[in-house]
Amino acid sequence: MTDNKTSLNVSAGLASVSVAVILVALKLWALGTTSSLSVAASLADSALDLMMSLGGLMAILYAARPADEDHAFGHTSVEDLAALAQSVFILISGSVIGWSAIARLLSKDPVPLAGQAGGIAVMVVSILLTLALVLWQRRVARRTGSKVVAADSLHYMSDLMPAVGAIAALWISRRFGVGHVDSVVALAAASILMIGAVRIGKGAWDALMDRRADPAVIAGIAGIATDWPGVRGFHDLKTRMAGSRIFVNIHIELDGDQTLREAHSIGAGLRRRIIDTYPQCDVIVHKDVAGEN
Repeated sequence: MTDNKTSLNVSAGLASVSVAVILVALKLWALGTTSSLSVAASLADSALDLMMSLGGLMAILYAARPADEDHAFGHTSVEDLAALAQSVFILISGSVIGWSAIARLLSKDPVPLAGQAGGIAVMVVSILLTLALVLWQRRVARRTGSKVVAADSLHYMSDLMPAVGAIAALWISRRFGVGHVDSVVALAAASILMIGAVRIGKGAWDALMDRRADPAVIAGIAGIATDWPGVRGFHDLKTRMAGSRIFVNIHIELDGDQTLREAHSIGAGLRRRIIDTYPQCDVIVHKDVAGEN
């Protein structure tokens, strides 16, 4: 990765952290003003964003560092450890918000909302900030190919629905005096948070357990190896995940009568093509004599 690409990725990471800090502060104020559970759900989501943005920034900085003597395969597994911790945090937050929403729905004395106008203004600002951040992240991701920046952009896009739901709940409460809508929106947002937590936790757990890469990626690598000039066959194609990295091992079968230089050229070319196609891959190519495996 060039210095320019690294700088762009870092700028996207810093922008993500800055926006998350601003949103957490604004939504804390809105929650104190309105007592809205839907705002609380959006606040929990922004707190998660802050954690994930910090983790993403760390991942970007780590990705710019070469492997060292103690970590020959790099430091990308820290992403999975952070994601596992995040998933636990999300589950707890979603459970608390969901339980509070159910309690309010079953209560005979609904909790009145207040300061809805201020809360709506905060949520509108949060949507505009999120959209601006997503546009910048997508521009950076297109120029650098960073999977971390692209994933963070997708995550922020998913935050828009809880924010829109909170605005709807606050507006309905202010216009019609119906407070239960806030609890329904909060319950839906909590469910989305918990589903996301399970997905994030499963992905992190799979990576820590050396689960194979996406079957589509494996099939793509196999297709490249099959069609590569000079390769008569391949076997023992193995992959494992570690954070945003995919580690690939493949044995290719070559003509045993060719020179070492020719064999090396074939293997090196194949390795470069796989990495060009899947930049998140770290590839090791083993060379075997065809027909002697």
